[in-house]
Amino acid sequence: MLILVLESSTTSAKAMLYDTAHGVVDTLSRSYSPAVSHQKEVGAQNAHEVFSQTASVGRELCQGQKINLVVTSGTWHNILVTDADFSPLTPAFTWSYNGAAGVANRLRSDDAFCNAFYQRTGCMVHAIYPAFKLMMLKEQGFSLANRRLCCQSSYNTYQLTGQAVMSDCSASGSGLVDVHTRNWDTETLNLLDVQAEQLFELTSYHNPLKLSAHGAKQLGLPEGTPVIPSYPDGALNQVGAGALRPGKMTFSVGTSGALRISTTKPALPQKPSTWCYMSPDSWIIGAATSGACNCIDWFKNLFGNGVTYADLEEQDLNVSDAPLFFPFLFGERCPGWQDAWKGGFLSLRPNHTQKDLYHSVQEGVLFNLYQCYQILCQANGAPDEIHLSGGIMNSRKWMQMCADIFGREMHCAHISNVSMVGAAVLGMKALGCIEKLEDYQHQASEILLPNPTMHQLYAQRFTAYKARYEKNIF
Repeated sequence: MLILVLESSTTSAKAMLYDTAHGVVDTLSRSYSPAVSHQKEVGAQNAHEVFSQTASVGRELCQGQKINLVVTSGTWHNILVTDADFSPLTPAFTWSYNGAAGVANRLRSDDAFCNAFYQRTGCMVHAIYPAFKLMMLKEQGFSLANRRLCCQSSYNTYQLTGQAVMSDCSASGSGLVDVHTRNWDTETLNLLDVQAEQLFELTSYHNPLKLSAHGAKQLGLPEGTPVIPSYPDGALNQVGAGALRPGKMTFSVGTSGALRISTTKPALPQKPSTWCYMSPDSWIIGAATSGACNCIDWFKNLFGNGVTYADLEEQDLNVSDAPLFFPFLFGERCPGWQDAWKGGFLSLRPNHTQKDLYHSVQEGVLFNLYQCYQILCQANGAPDEIHLSGGIMNSRKWMQMCADIFGREMHCAHISNVSMVGAAVLGMKALGCIEKLEDYQHQASEILLPNPTMHQLYAQRFTAYKARYEKNIF
């Protein structure tokens, strides 16, 4: 049987054909056109353009194919407001939209509120979460009364099926859901003067939908083709990496960075730090950073001067003398949740070269993630295995740096689009091809070993990084 996977990622529209017997058949990815981006607001996107461009990629890939099931994927922390007929009234505010930083910063002065919100929702008081983006709109005078509230993923699902539903997993990254009951959080909705009826109905992959006449036209497929409601790529990464069993950590370094561990119940430390969301059937605890490959792209675009990534990757530098880089160009998420922080270089000297700075950016991204890793290990114990994926896999040098900084073996599958594979696994479960999601296992094609000498060197540099981080000197 053939599954069509559609993914609206942060920066591109993607599609995959997955054969339940043989695996990935074909993929197609296309960066969003300028029509998607909001002209003035970074991190705000035209929701209908995102859907249209994603559907276009899917239609192109599956042309002439007999598709048994459509599975859709998107991102966490996305929100948009529509009218009663589901026409967007606002852009889709993505995870990178930082407009609610002022609201979140004010609320963080109230420890009791922050702790109560965290213990109910598994989310921090931070601009990334849709709850505070909605609060921002409300304070700006935008009326939420009689509006419908959804995310890009559920908007895509509505366009394909005509059903106003959202997977509970997607909703759990909004700050609007009680992570214990897996339902909308009444206290947060009351704070926003929002009724549960304004939100999309929570559902799961256990309840497939059907392609509507409109959706069928968009994809060039028969009306009535089964459709799985959308799930976030972060949760699907856990599924696609075969890391739903205890002791396995997924480590994704893509546009942003994330460390995730599956758990059978919500796990929330007394002091707010790591997050806890829902996975398709259980929960995920983890930490995420805003700066990763987006920092790499920023450096290349601004300072690359036409050189290739291969040129920048050449190992001809003194690591111990390189500047320190703090990767908060897009604000900080974990571990400190300071959405207004800015990034930059420290200890920069005239003798430093383009390659020194590029190395520092790669290192700084990993130091931020390593700091998160240490906190996760303190709260939950060290994982047995770490599965590495994302854009970092395009750089052998960066992969080795990762193993050296963490001082751990990195299980590298060298497969692209792990989250889309995870979506296909949900499809296989829905089609009855596998009994449990945990049954899907993907063996690493390589295990990358750390260099003990470099680990010691990076440990010294990380100590310097953390000391400056704790003093906010950057």
